[in-house]
Amino acid sequence: MDSACLNYALDLTAGGGLTLTCEQRAALQTSLLVIKVNYKFSRVLFWGKILGLKNDYFIAQGVAADEMKAKKILYSLNCTEWHLLPPVTAPLLAYASTLNGRFTGDPSFEYEHMETRQQGEMEITADSKVKVNEEQRVAAVVLTIDREASVVPRGAFTRTPDGAVQTNRSFEGLSWSEAIKLSNYYHFTEPQAVKKTRLLDMTRLDPSLDYLDSLTEDIPKGSWSLQLEKGSSVVVLRSLFWLGLTFFHVPTTPQHGYIYMGDGLKNIDLPFML
Repeated sequence: MDSACLNYALDLTAGGGLTLTCEQRAALQTSLLVIKVNYKFSRVLFWGKILGLKNDYFIAQGVAADEMKAKKILYSLNCTEWHLLPPVTAPLLAYASTLNGRFTGDPSFEYEHMETRQQGEMEITADSKVKVNEEQRVAAVVLTIDREASVVPRGAFTRTPDGAVQTNRSFEGLSWSEAIKLSNYYHFTEPQAVKKTRLLDMTRLDPSLDYLDSLTEDIPKGSWSLQLEKGSSVVVLRSLFWLGLTFFHVPTTPQHGYIYMGDGLKNIDLPFML
């Protein structure tokens, strides 16, 4: 969610039960403005909070002219001092997905993993160990959640002919009839495949708007909860895979955003719960 409307957005997403204290909100409003100036970001987003045993990780994202690419991710333990998270590689993503324990809240904490290799039907343990600190794990989890659960309403962002993704200044929000349909909400990440469902409805096909993956294409079906809250004045989406991911949109206005507040663990049992 945009740090410029932090308090307003937090109030709309507080239905999940987790929010920030008044002291944390005040500290964020100041410190996020400072990192915007220091890093020369065009916008700063407050991404959310990953709960740890000792400390919680507060996450912010800095975006440049292209809203989708070259994002910088920062974390803080006190909402005041911010540090850049390291870049995420494919091996780090794969390893982080195997970790199931809670975050400790210590960025220097190291996870050790004994490498294994397959030889025929036998699994042989190699001598080398892979060490990953918690700072790297946080970076991998934030990127994974963004890829799997970041949400924007249709039309909020537009893709220019040169491929850059920018805020759509003419976006005035979804109508009420559109806002209650899951098909009008997209993942704000690079599309994973060509979608057949869009090709079936040629009347709505717009290359500048319909370039993202729709939530209706997520597997399994039913992994998103859509509700009307605040006296049916706000549409709220919650991910059932990443419990704590909450998206809001106020229909007929450009107000929208999402926040994650959870333990950073994926609900892998969801297919058996539906």
